[in-house]
Amino acid sequence: MSKCKTVVPRFEFSKEEIAEAVKLNRLLSMEIEFSLRCNFHCQYCYVPDKAAFDNELTFDELRDGILQAKELGAKKIIILGGEPMVYPHILRMLRFIREENLYVEMFTNGFGITVDLAKQLFDLGVNVVLKMNSRKENVQDALAGKKGAYKVIQEAFNNLKHAGYPGKDRCLGVGTVICQQNFDEIIDMWEWLRQQKIEPYFEIMTPQGKARENEWLGVELLKLKEMFFKIAEIDRKKYGIQWDPQPPLMGIECLRHQFSCLLNAQGFILPCVGVNIPLGNIRERKLKDIIQESGVIEDLRDYRAKIKGPCRECKKAETCYGCRGAAYQLTGDYLASDPLCWNNIERQNDIVHLPVSVDKLIPQKSPMRVIDTLISVAERTADVKVTLSNDMLFVRDDGSLDEATFLELIAQGSAALSGFRKVGITDQAVEGFLLGVKRLEIFGSAHIGDTLTISVSNYARFGDFSIIKGKVYRGSDLLAQGEIKVWENTGVKL
Repeated sequence: MSKCKTVVPRFEFSKEEIAEAVKLNRLLSMEIEFSLRCNFHCQYCYVPDKAAFDNELTFDELRDGILQAKELGAKKIIILGGEPMVYPHILRMLRFIREENLYVEMFTNGFGITVDLAKQLFDLGVNVVLKMNSRKENVQDALAGKKGAYKVIQEAFNNLKHAGYPGKDRCLGVGTVICQQNFDEIIDMWEWLRQQKIEPYFEIMTPQGKARENEWLGVELLKLKEMFFKIAEIDRKKYGIQWDPQPPLMGIECLRHQFSCLLNAQGFILPCVGVNIPLGNIRERKLKDIIQESGVIEDLRDYRAKIKGPCRECKKAETCYGCRGAAYQLTGDYLASDPLCWNNIERQNDIVHLPVSVDKLIPQKSPMRVIDTLISVAERTADVKVTLSNDMLFVRDDGSLDEATFLELIAQGSAALSGFRKVGITDQAVEGFLLGVKRLEIFGSAHIGDTLTISVSNYARFGDFSIIKGKVYRGSDLLAQGEIKVWENTGVKL
C-alpha cells in the first residue's frame, strides 16, 4: 500500500484489497476521534458548539479500539477531531499507533505544532492534513470562528515544511472545505499546493451541525460542478493527473464505507462522520461483532443492490455513490440518492425524504391502516407516527383506542421499515405475515386526538423471519410494548 496519494489520487488501497475486505467483513482503515474538544469554532463543523465532552474514551479504551481495528485488518488510522493536538496524550497515542505498524493520518488545525513538535511528527512517520480554508487572514479567521486562526495555521504550515514535509514517505496535505467565502481562491490554492507536492484534500460541505445552520456558506451545485471540471482539466494538462470529477471530494473517490468506519469519542461506532448512526459501542460489544452484525454496514457495502433513486441508475455507479453523509443528513435515508450531486439537480422529486407517508410503504390500506408517517430510520430501527381520529376503524364509541390495536401498530411499523427499504429499488410489493406475539404489555390507553409514536427494532433475523421489538408512546409516556415474529418477502435482502 502506498503511504501517499500521488500520481493517481484514487483510493490508498487497491480494488483487490477493498473487495477482500467487503467479502470477509473486515476493515482496511478506521477513523477515530480522541476527543471532541477544539480551540476553533469553525462555521461548518459537524460538532455543535454545545457538544458534551463528558464520558469520552480513556487512553486505554482508545488503544483497545485501535487494536481491535488492527485485528480486523486495518492498516491505517485516520485521526479526526475535535482538534487532535488539544488531546493531552497525543504524542503517546501516535507512538503507540506507529509501534503497532499502522499508518497514521492526522487532520489538524495546526494548534501547538511548533518547530520541535513538527520534527517529532516527521520522525514518527505521521502523515498530516492541515486544515486551511483560505490564504486570506480575514477569511480564514472568520471561517474558523477565531481571531488569530490564520496565524496558527500558517505557523504550523511553515514548521511542517521546515521539518521536511512532504518527503521521505511523509505526506503533507491541506484540507479545505469549499464554501462561498473561499470559492474564488480554490483554483489558485489547488495549484499552489500541487506545485509544492502537497496533497489538496478539498471537499464539499456536508450539511450537518453548524453547516446546516449557516446556509450562507453554501455554493450552488452548478458552480461546484464547473469548478470540479476546471480543476480536473488543470490536473490533467499541467500535472498529468487524471481523475473523473464527482462529489463530494475533489480528485478522490469516496467509497469509504466499503472498508472503514468511525470510532467516536464516546465509544460509538458510526459508518462515518456524515452517516452518524450509532451501530454499537465498544464499551459494550467487540468491534468485530458491531461491524459484522450491522445492517447499515451491510447495506453500504452492498450499495450497488441497495442504493435508491437516480444514483442507482447513474453510469458512475460502480465507482461513486455520491456523499452518503449528505444523503443521510438531507433525506434521513443513508441509501437515498445524493441531493447535492449535480447529476441529480433535475431529479430531486425522485429522491424520497423522511418523514414520508406510509401509503406506498405498507400493504394495509384504509380502514385497516393504523399508522400515518414514517419519521426516521436507523440501525434496523424506525419510528412512525399516527394521530388518532374519530373515523378510525379501531376507535371505540367512547373515543378510546381498542387495546388490540397496539399490536397492529407495532406490526405496521415493522412493515413500514421493510417497505422503506425497497423504495426506489423495486416496485415489488412487500409480502408479510404475523406469526406470533410475545410479552405484549399494556400500560395505558390512547384516545382520539392523541399523537402516538411507534418505535420498532428488528433485533433478530433468520433468513426471511424477523423478531421485532416495538414500543408505543404518547409523548414520553410508554403505553405498550411487546415482541412480534414476522415473515417477510421484500425482494430486498434484509
